[in-house]
Amino acid sequence: MKAMRSMLVVPLAGLAACSMMPKYVRPDAPVPPALPQGAAYPALGAGDKQVDALGWKDFFTDPRLQQVIGLAIAQNRDLRVTLANVEQARAQYRVQRAGQFPTITGGAGATVSHSAVNNGGLVGGGGNGGIGGGGNGAGNFEQYSITGNLAAFEIDLFGRRAALSRAAFESYLATDEGRKATQIALVGEVATAWLTHAATADALAVAQDTLKSRQATLSISLKREREGIGTGLEVAQAQTQVDSARADVADFTTSLAQAKNALDLLAGAPVPVELLPTTLGAGDQLRLQLPVGLDSAVLLRRPDVLQAEHQLLSANANVGAARAAMFPTISLTGLLGLASTGLSNLFDGGSFRWSATGAATQTLFDGGARANTLKGAKAARDAAVANYEGAIQAAFRDVADALARRGTIDAKLAAQQSLVDNAVKASRISQSRFTAGIASYLEPLDAQRTAYAARQALVAARLQRATNMVTLYRVLGGGLTP
Repeated sequence: MKAMRSMLVVPLAGLAACSMMPKYVRPDAPVPPALPQGAAYPALGAGDKQVDALGWKDFFTDPRLQQVIGLAIAQNRDLRVTLANVEQARAQYRVQRAGQFPTITGGAGATVSHSAVNNGGLVGGGGNGGIGGGGNGAGNFEQYSITGNLAAFEIDLFGRRAALSRAAFESYLATDEGRKATQIALVGEVATAWLTHAATADALAVAQDTLKSRQATLSISLKREREGIGTGLEVAQAQTQVDSARADVADFTTSLAQAKNALDLLAGAPVPVELLPTTLGAGDQLRLQLPVGLDSAVLLRRPDVLQAEHQLLSANANVGAARAAMFPTISLTGLLGLASTGLSNLFDGGSFRWSATGAATQTLFDGGARANTLKGAKAARDAAVANYEGAIQAAFRDVADALARRGTIDAKLAAQQSLVDNAVKASRISQSRFTAGIASYLEPLDAQRTAYAARQALVAARLQRATNMVTLYRVLGGGLTP
């Protein structure tokens, strides 16, 4: 067994040999060191506030929304695909890593033969007999063995296998970061779909309320016409408004059903009715403030950016493997075991046998295949650098766009709320003037249209503020932990 250990030390020592991998230096982030500031942006404090450390159960405060997100994480099919991809990448890495270790096989054999050759022949002897034996008469020939074989194993003197293993490991890490990015995106999409369902329910309620109001106005117009103080034109105009509201009710009813279908798809199963929102209201189903810091270094922790960096590290390792392939390949084979002509003394000290063979090969001519493989690996690394830098730039824009909307949405919402208040007031006054016969029907007609549009716009603005917070949370890396 001492010889066996010696045979294993030689190849395993190669694992600590020199490496041809280029030294990795993280590229400088091609974005400003601070997130944007200005008229459109909210004031940000210095430092990194680590929004990504805020769990989604702390960010989304509505228990129903929390349950729907939990359902989606457990059942969404796209997320299941990414989990399977991670397991596949992990297995591929382990297969590649296994190539750094020798493959040893074992076997046992027994041979028993009978010979009738006399003592003058080449084979003879009684008892155990043997080649050149001198026994008399017929005899039995026996041979027993237990062997261990070391298959042809490449001693990784120049780090080729280590580089390939590192490349596979970084690919696995990149796939795992992709899984994280998918989960973050899923959490944001589920929340947005749930909030959209809530806003659509509000829009439908506004349309239904407007339909009732316009039906009441139509009744007044018909009464005025019967009493001779109204006209057929007023009745026709009132009827067009009723029909318009009926069409809107039908459209929003359809939109509400479609919003439910979208939510079911994201959740991976039908969402129970009790978990569906009935109104968006003021959008208090989630936090309306996030501790965003000024430092743009937070972008480097985003899973999609980390995924791109691991892909770059994998490409860098492939350059090392291509470089190492330019050098000779050193391989080792070996055989060790026990052999005896008698089973009873197979394990005697003198029955141990071993042998080892080493070989070195060097390709003298391959038509430039290895040189071009190295060039291709370097080009792939350059592409990975550009991809990594592009991921950072895209992340910076995502955050900048979300902050630009966040910096102005409250002012827009306040203006929209004031518009609704005054439009509803004007509609009420103009309706009273029309009912009293002071104004023509055109006055309340125009006021009703303005009030209806303002109320629907307020619903849209509230949804925009809520989804903007979801987007900001997501693009800053939030949504990975409960």
